Formats: sequence, structure tokens, C-alpha cells
Amino acid sequence: MKAFLLSLSLCVLAAPALATPQQEKMKTCNADAKAKELKGDERKAFMKECLSAKTDGRAAQQEKMKTCNADAKGKTGDERKAFMKECLAK
Repeated sequence: MKAFLLSLSLCVLAAPALATPQQEKMKTCNADAKAKELKGDERKAFMKECLSAKTDGRAAQQEKMKTCNADAKGKTGDERKAFMKECLAK
């Protein structure tokens, strides 16, 4: 019984660490806005459009690829390959 309660409490503690699809979308939109160097009203308009866009699985993967590419800027060779592998696996 103690083992069950321990594993149950660990699951409950781990649950908040998982990002919801909306949080992932926010992260992607923020990264895209940063990569495009948008500021002020342009950024606000972009974020509104980006967050309201409906995405399917394929579009979500493309967005993830764009985000990872933007974050990998400056990395080359094996360092970039390892970063992209980790980033796309999230």
C-alpha cells in the first residue's frame, strides 16, 4: 500500500511538468516572433494570429521544426545535430 501511495504521489507531482498543447503553441509562437524580431503592435498582431490558428499534427511538426531551427542558430555540426534531435523529441 505504501508503494502504491508513493507511486501515486510521484505521478501527481510529475503531472504539472507536462506542457499542454496551448502551452506548446504559446512557446512556438513566442519563438517565431523572436526569430522574426517582432516588437510592439506587430508582435501583438502576430501572436494573436499565431495563437488563434488551428493546427493539425503536420503543421504542429512544421512549427516545431521552425522553432528548433531558430533556437539552433549559431550551432554547427554535431552540436547542432544533437540539439535538433533533443529539441524535436520534446
